[in-house]
Amino acid sequence: MDLDEYLFNAGVWHRFVEKTETVHTADASHATGIELNRITKNLVCRTSKGAYALLIIPGDRRVNLQRAAQALAVSNVQLLGFREAEEVSGYPPGGTPSVHHKKALDVVVDKSVLEHETIFCGGGTRGRLLELRTEDILKLTKANTAEISDH
Repeated sequence: MDLDEYLFNAGVWHRFVEKTETVHTADASHATGIELNRITKNLVCRTSKGAYALLIIPGDRRVNLQRAAQALAVSNVQLLGFREAEEVSGYPPGGTPSVHHKKALDVVVDKSVLEHETIFCGGGTRGRLLELRTEDILKLTKANTAEISDH
C-alpha cells in the first residue's frame, strides 16, 4: 500500500505540495516558501538495543542524540546513512514522511513540533512535501514526545 492509499484508508486529512527535488529541509523551504520551522526532518536511526527509530524535529533545529536516547530509554542512538535509512523507511532521504514506514519504527516527536496544528514532512518522494495534522502523526505512529532538539 502506497502513502496516498494509506492516508486515504486511515481517513486522515492531508495535502501534498509539489516542489523541485530536494533532500534538505532548508532547500525544501526555499523551493516552497514554507517556513523552515514547519518542515520536519524525519531522521531514521538505530538504537543501542538494535531497534529502529524515527526522530521528528523542526527543520530549523539540530537533533540532540543524547536526549533522543533518553527518550527512547537506550544508551545511545546512531543516525543511519542515506542508503540504510531508505531500506528501513522505504523512502529516499528528503522524501521520508512522518508516517507509514516499511519497517516498524519507534517514533519520537520533538515537543516544539506540537506548537503547530499542521506540519510538512517528506511526501514519499524528493519532489513533494506532505502536510499532516500534528495530532494525526502522534496517533498513527503512537509517538512519544520529548525535547530532542537544539536551536
